[in-house]
Amino acid sequence: MKYQNPENKLFVKNRTNFNKHLKNNSLAIFNSNDEFPRSGDQSFPFKQNCDLFYLSGIDQEKTILLLYPDCPNPLYREVLFLRQTNEHIKIWEGHKYTKPMAELASGIKKNLLAGRF
Repeated sequence: MKYQNPENKLFVKNRTNFNKHLKNNSLAIFNSNDEFPRSGDQSFPFKQNCDLFYLSGIDQEKTILLLYPDCPNPLYREVLFLRQTNEHIKIWEGHKYTKPMAELASGIKKNLLAGRF
């Protein structure tokens, strides 16, 4: 984390406002920026996609936000896909969000962890 997270109410409000502008039965997908390799074992500093941060408060590479406000199943109206983390990744790459941390930061209840991708 680069900074203290504001309350997740801000991001919930931002998503609500964004969803008002979507057409009926449409969805929006936001992808964080990729890490760009500098050389064999280095990457350029990561810069988050500002739209994804504005809507979720998550500042982490390999993150995807799916918004589908008209989904028949309420569980899938807001879904956050995160990279799965562990202690080894934390040592080498720094802090990564866990599911509970991402829910607390973003206010999104449905978080899916993907393996190393």
